[in-house]
Amino acid sequence: MALIDLGRGGSRGAGAGAGGAPAKPRLVMLVADPCRESTAAMEWALSHAIVEGDDILLLHVNMPHPHNGAAGGHVPSRSSSGGSAGFPIAAFLGGGGAGAGAGADGGGDFMEAMRGACKARYPRARVHGERVEPATEGREAKAQTILAESQRRRVELLVIGHRRVSSFLGLRSSSGSSRGHDSTAEFLIEHSKCLCVSVQKKGQNAGYLLNTKTHKNFWLLA
Repeated sequence: MALIDLGRGGSRGAGAGAGGAPAKPRLVMLVADPCRESTAAMEWALSHAIVEGDDILLLHVNMPHPHNGAAGGHVPSRSSSGGSAGFPIAAFLGGGGAGAGAGADGGGDFMEAMRGACKARYPRARVHGERVEPATEGREAKAQTILAESQRRRVELLVIGHRRVSSFLGLRSSSGSSRGHDSTAEFLIEHSKCLCVSVQKKGQNAGYLLNTKTHKNFWLLA
């Protein structure tokens, strides 16, 4: 299978546009949530997709929490690290670097921790973090909001963590068979005008499982 064309940004166009003007930086959007899937997606993007000269946008959609962790939603619990339980941002930062203490006192914020990780890897990058409210209601509210924001901002690469959903939750495919899937990631892959990559980490050293519109279950070794 051919490698995924990530449309490498940064100094594309030899760093110059019409009339010798600098080329416009590529905008990469990372969907930011306080969970290990989001951290894994950021880790992959920083290591394999983002290059020097890209602009990075961390986008979080403030979705209302389902009551009692109802089917289809998990309410992340806050920990003393300022993230959700199991949110390994401190481990990703290796205990140091910009933003490493962004929650050490319990008053931190996972968005700041992720921003710190991006700045630690690319100190000269412009990294923005934004929280937005859902633009609509319903099952696909989060996905539709991310899609609208990516189109409005002319995002060129969209990266989202792929959350594996247990089949016992009763999710069914169009064929009627039960399967575990992440409807937000699948919606964005299908409808995004830019390249959308969903990322699922397969163990500590087993690499990543990537999905795009043209690549399904593409295994990238760590």
